[in-house]
Parts: sequence; C-alpha cells; structure tokens
Amino acid sequence: MTDEVLVEVADHVATITLNRPDAMNAINAELGAALGEAFRRVDQDDDIRVAILTGSGRAFCAGADLRGGSPGSRGAAPGDVFRTPEVERLRASDIRKPVIAAINGYCLGGGFEFALNCDLLIASEAAQFGLPEITLGFYPLAGAPIRLPRAIPRALANEMLFLGGRIDAATALRYGLVSRVVPPERLMDEAREMAAKIAGYAPVAVRAMKEITYAQEDLAAPQAARLDTVLRWIVGRTDDSKEGARAFMEKRAPVFRGE
Repeated sequence: MTDEVLVEVADHVATITLNRPDAMNAINAELGAALGEAFRRVDQDDDIRVAILTGSGRAFCAGADLRGGSPGSRGAAPGDVFRTPEVERLRASDIRKPVIAAINGYCLGGGFEFALNCDLLIASEAAQFGLPEITLGFYPLAGAPIRLPRAIPRALANEMLFLGGRIDAATALRYGLVSRVVPPERLMDEAREMAAKIAGYAPVAVRAMKEITYAQEDLAAPQAARLDTVLRWIVGRTDDSKEGARAFMEKRAPVFRGE
C-alpha cells in the first residue's frame, strides 16, 4: 500500500482515505492501483465487515489527474478492450461487503464514479458533484452514464452528463443521490456510526443483502424473487440467525460471528 491511499481497520470497519490532498485527491496510476488493493483487502479479510471511503483535505476526489494526459488514452490500444488485465482493479460495487462513501468536498469525474459504486452515500454540506468529462472532450471511464440515470431522475442525470455542470449537497439529497447531508465536522462521525451498526449485524446476512440489491437490477421480477428466496434460505441456515432469535427471546444484544 502506498501513501496515496491510507487504510485503517478497527472494530471490523476499514476506513479508506484517498490521500493526495494537494492534488484534491486526483486519480493517478498509483492512487488507482492502491485503491484497488484496498478494496481487495476489504473483500478478502473476514475481520472487515464494512468500509468507509473518504478523501483527505477539501476534496473527496476531483477526478483524473490530467497532468498525465487524457484519461482515456494512456498507453491503451483498441485491442485492450478484449484483454483481461493481470490484476483487476476492484470497484466498491465488486466487493462483497458494504462501502459507505463519506463525501467531504469536491466529488467530480472519476471521483464521482467512485462514489456511485458505493452502497451508501452521505455528504458534507460542502460537497459538490459533477461529471465535467464532456466539457474536456473525454468520456466517463467507470460507468457514470449507466449508473447515474439509475440512481436519480433521468432528466437531472442527463443534464449532468451532457452539460458537465455541478450540483450541491442539498440538491443531491433532494434527488436521492445521497441519503444524508451533515455539517463538515460531523461527516466522519456519521459515517462511523453507520459503519458500526452494519459491523454489528450478522455478516452473512449483510453480504446477502448486498448480493440481492445489485443482482436484482439485471433480473426480471420472477428470477429476482427466486434469488431472494435462495439467499433467505442461506441466511436462515447460519448460526448467526439462530443467535439473533435467541438474543431477541433473552432480551439481550446478539453476538454475531459470521457463521
């Protein structure tokens, strides 16, 4: 892990911090690779049950570092589209555990796409969101033209995609892009409180919840319902589900072990 991305783990929660504050956490090769490694660690470490993604300084992430040239053409060739990279860079949506985006400031371009791939999004009152790629002759690299119209009304999504303008945190909350907006000094406390709750729940049940929330997007209702039934059966077979029932009857807090 490099200094471009910091990872701290405590009480089953990983806090991942994009750490190029002087460059507004703009994405260069080192940051992109380090973030992929951080997500891989979250995915593979059973002691980690939930992650928080945030940025240092006044930005969550301002997008690609343009000092390296166009983000869509760095050493790439058309045939690369059909090649499998030796080390796949994971996104937050690819890992099996929830990721909370704690958006502390500018959230633009690829940084906005980082956030869109997270499971829960909360924002500081200082946050701003935008996709300026179209104004620079670029194309979003991480799925914003697909994800954004599924997250907010198409009219607003298209305005952001085609005009390249920004919206503030209040607008993001009004249209359901984020679930909470808090004062800047409260942002990380809020994210940690959310993460602590999730980390205290049964890990298999939480993973099943993430599985269905993503899989159902690509399934017809009958197939989604069948997958939902299978996941419910799997969770019901765990020791944690029995512990939850016992704790309820005994009027105590459950102790979940991920089994």
